[in-house]
Amino acid sequence: MSPLIFFKCLAEDTRLKSLLMIAQVNEACVCDLMEALQLDQPKTSRHLAELRKCGLLQDQRRGKWVYYRLHPDMPAWALTVLQETLQNNTDYIQAALQRIQCCQQLNGCC
Repeated sequence: MSPLIFFKCLAEDTRLKSLLMIAQVNEACVCDLMEALQLDQPKTSRHLAELRKCGLLQDQRRGKWVYYRLHPDMPAWALTVLQETLQNNTDYIQAALQRIQCCQQLNGCC
C-alpha cells in the first residue's frame, strides 16, 4: 500500500471516523457503525466498502450483518499512523465512540 492510497482513503470524515473507531473497539458491525455515525445503512456500507477496497479493513458476514476489523496485512507504518491519530485526537471521535460502545454493550443494536 502506498502512502498516497492510504491517505486518499482516509481523506473523508466518515471513512476516517469509521476506521479510527474500528481500531479502538477491534471489531464493529455495520449496524453499530450506523448508530455511532448516525448515518443510514447504504451510506455507511458504501464508506466501509471503500476502506475494504483500499486494503484497510477486512469483513465477515454473520447472518444479515457484516462485521469489520482492521486488515491483518495492513502495513506497520499505516497502523502506527492510525494509533497515533487515535491517541492524539480522541475528541474527534468521542461522541461516536460512546455511541458504538453503548451499542456493543447491549450486545449490538442489530
